[in-house]
Amino acid sequence: MRDGRKEPLYRKVNTRARGHHHSTGPDFAWTRHSKAERVAEAQGVTRGKMKQGVQRGLDYTPLYRFLLSRVGQDWTAVHAEALSRLDREEPIFRMVALTRDQGFGCFMGGESAWFSGLYVDDESRLRVTDPTITPETLEPTCACCTHTLNGVRVTRRFRLP
Repeated sequence: MRDGRKEPLYRKVNTRARGHHHSTGPDFAWTRHSKAERVAEAQGVTRGKMKQGVQRGLDYTPLYRFLLSRVGQDWTAVHAEALSRLDREEPIFRMVALTRDQGFGCFMGGESAWFSGLYVDDESRLRVTDPTITPETLEPTCACCTHTLNGVRVTRRFRLP
């Protein structure tokens, strides 16, 4: 950015695009104007938002690439920089475990994008949990998508179960 601040580690996704689903359903319509709803309103119980805490339209792929580029570096410095460039802390811990026992080999960061899991070692360094998982060893979950691991295309073909 121009004033010395760095770019955020997330990007907004066009949620009005054709084919983008918001995971909404008619469940609110089934309770609206019902007898139980009128009783709750008479007792002073407010309905609140339809879905609290749900944030749609954010893609954290830049964060995952940032964390992968910092493997081997000091965790406290990496965490502080990532936190300063994010809207909240929770997406960091989708990828990073604080101990190797809590870590996982890889996780799905998008529809067909896989990322390696990371952990913090005893010396407070960021490490890859399972370095044996590569684009050559990862097996795709379907035949219709182009799967990637850390931005590199998966080379194995999909096999029917």
